[in-house]
Amino acid sequence: MRLAIVILNYRTPQLVIDCLRSFEAEIQPDRDCVIIADNASNDASPQLIQQAIDENGWAWAQLAIAPNNGGFSAGNNFGMQQVAAEAYFLINSDTLARSGVLDALHRALDANPHVGLVSPRLEWPDATPQISCFRYPTPISELLEAAKSSPITKLFPHREVALPISDAPQTPEWTSFAACVVRRAVIEQIGWMDEGYFMYFEDVDFCRRAREAGWDILHVPTARMVHLRGGTSEVKEATKTRKRRPKYFYAARTRYFAKFYGGRFGIFRANIAWTVGRLIAFMREKIGKKQPHTCAHEEWDIWTNWQEPLTTKTI
Repeated sequence: MRLAIVILNYRTPQLVIDCLRSFEAEIQPDRDCVIIADNASNDASPQLIQQAIDENGWAWAQLAIAPNNGGFSAGNNFGMQQVAAEAYFLINSDTLARSGVLDALHRALDANPHVGLVSPRLEWPDATPQISCFRYPTPISELLEAAKSSPITKLFPHREVALPISDAPQTPEWTSFAACVVRRAVIEQIGWMDEGYFMYFEDVDFCRRAREAGWDILHVPTARMVHLRGGTSEVKEATKTRKRRPKYFYAARTRYFAKFYGGRFGIFRANIAWTVGRLIAFMREKIGKKQPHTCAHEEWDIWTNWQEPLTTKTI
């Protein structure tokens, strides 16, 4: 099989069925297949998804049920391990295929053998594009994120994590795994996705390891996927409403900074930078009556697992 599409499901059966339906006209069965990796939903998801596959005659789709919910990395690894393919298209269940997306991704893979990962443009249902290309998170980017101050950001113009949306192809440092193609050759060289992350930062980690191994990452805006967002995680809603994020987000953040910036010293640097940024924001809130933007208890939660950052993950 040239391309195996892996849809990760956790208690979102209707989203998965809508996603499968969007691929009906895109799949070429001699080239593409779909694996639905159910991440031990322990609800009616498997029955509803299998029923939809049978009733619609989607012979190109296969359901596989993981023995336990090990998180985003573990679920995607499990899905990829169900079939041998030249490349895997990892997508969230809250995505929908636009016309021609698979053909565009195949062309990009064929034309760029040095590229290990290819991502499509993510967009809202009205075709408004979403940011999906990024620079690596660094201690400096933590300062900028916490401060949310234009004068501070201008001091570090190339340290903001999000890259501007572009209609031209990009080669970002990392790209969102809400929808991303990964060559099997990359996995054979650097290994599977790191299952030490439960959710978040695993895509940054994998892209970083791939680039360090010599692979390029390509973003192809002519390949388009609708991303409904929020259908698979509570983090985005908590961030939007400034409520407390779940601990697994901060555990993943801790693991990332420790892994790539020097262990506990790395997470310490990132947290001190974040705290400095938060103090800047706090002063602006008091002087200029600026509304706070950080989440509840974030100043404490950033220290989650910092003493054992690479040995534990918090669910």
